[in-house]
Amino acid sequence: MREPTFLILTALADSPRHGYGIVQEISALSDGRVSLLTGTLYTALDRLTAEGLIEPDHEEEVDGRVRRYYRLTAEGLAALTAETARLRQLTTAAEARLRAVRPRTV
Repeated sequence: MREPTFLILTALADSPRHGYGIVQEISALSDGRVSLLTGTLYTALDRLTAEGLIEPDHEEEVDGRVRRYYRLTAEGLAALTAETARLRQLTTAAEARLRAVRPRTV
């Protein structure tokens, strides 16, 4: 799973969000390191919807513009859970190797 996909699914894990809300949440999750462009975000949202990982939740009109909210599906939650476990396993392996090469301080 690519990082933007992981971050989008993570941003939707606790509540439905609209596009700009997803962008803001991703920025917060990544400490400002990741900033998705609008085109990239909506392409990813369309793909994730087609894959059944997210789905539209509801729409609302704000200042004459429609905001579509998305939420994680059960399949999306399963995919996010599996990817989180995979990343945790890789992190654990990397940390073990780093501990092995760090000089010991006395």
